[in-house]
Amino acid sequence: RNMSSAGPEGRKKMRECDGLIDSLVYYIQGAIADHEPNDKATENCVCILHNLSYQLETELPESYAQNIYMQRRNISSNDKTPGCFGTRSRKVKEKQQDTPLPEEKSNPRGVESLWHSTLIRIYLSLIAKSTRNYTQEASLGALQNLTAGTGPMPFAVARTVVQKANGLPSIRAMLHVSHPTVKKTAVSLLRNLSRNTSLQSDIAREVLPDLVSILPESVPESDIGCETAASICYTLFNLTQSSSHNARLLLSADGLPKIITISMNDSNMFSKASRAASVLLYSLWSHTDLHSAYKK
Repeated sequence: RNMSSAGPEGRKKMRECDGLIDSLVYYIQGAIADHEPNDKATENCVCILHNLSYQLETELPESYAQNIYMQRRNISSNDKTPGCFGTRSRKVKEKQQDTPLPEEKSNPRGVESLWHSTLIRIYLSLIAKSTRNYTQEASLGALQNLTAGTGPMPFAVARTVVQKANGLPSIRAMLHVSHPTVKKTAVSLLRNLSRNTSLQSDIAREVLPDLVSILPESVPESDIGCETAASICYTLFNLTQSSSHNARLLLSADGLPKIITISMNDSNMFSKASRAASVLLYSLWSHTDLHSAYKK
């Protein structure tokens, strides 16, 4: 677990170590099957996998990535699409949300396991069943890492979490735990998921009222609280930017007074949350059909 925090070279060596990732996944599967999601070894295994999934998209060798994510459709030679794991233009990003991935291998090995649906379901199971904060945080954090990029992998993982594995109820429950870093990581994961336009209606329906409910009445006093509030505002921005329906949902959940209060704080210490709230307000005002409702 300590070694997996040793930076890019350490992560690379551990990902390449034959059988290591498979063993960690095997142990966690056994712990879940034996109804023992709270033991310390499971926590260690999940924390290692969390660390090994950090910046996975950018750190995988390009040749390896292209072999995994070769698109089944033929791409014309004049379509200069960049490699699967690299910097993207907005146009390419939007296109990739609609690009299907090759079918998953039924028996993934090594690094392939890190984004496979089997491990995604394991993380969601631990989020739901474990009562250890570190295990919950690491499981949420691993999913956050896997959904953080702009290539095909993050969007595929996001679809698996939201639509195939029905993971939103488990994530939603983590919004209401008392542990601040677990809550912060759950919000950060939802922020990543909410970037995927095809999932926004599902996410809004499941968790938008919960996000509004955990927004503080005023600017929070702690750094973690401030970051969480900013993340909530950016998640709500993603969900409402192109949807008047979702903006109305936010309004009916009494989110507007909270957002206005946070946006009006001009202290440097809390500028992150204040700026995020201001961006959200600006976006909400773009829904002209809601102006009269806002004024009321």
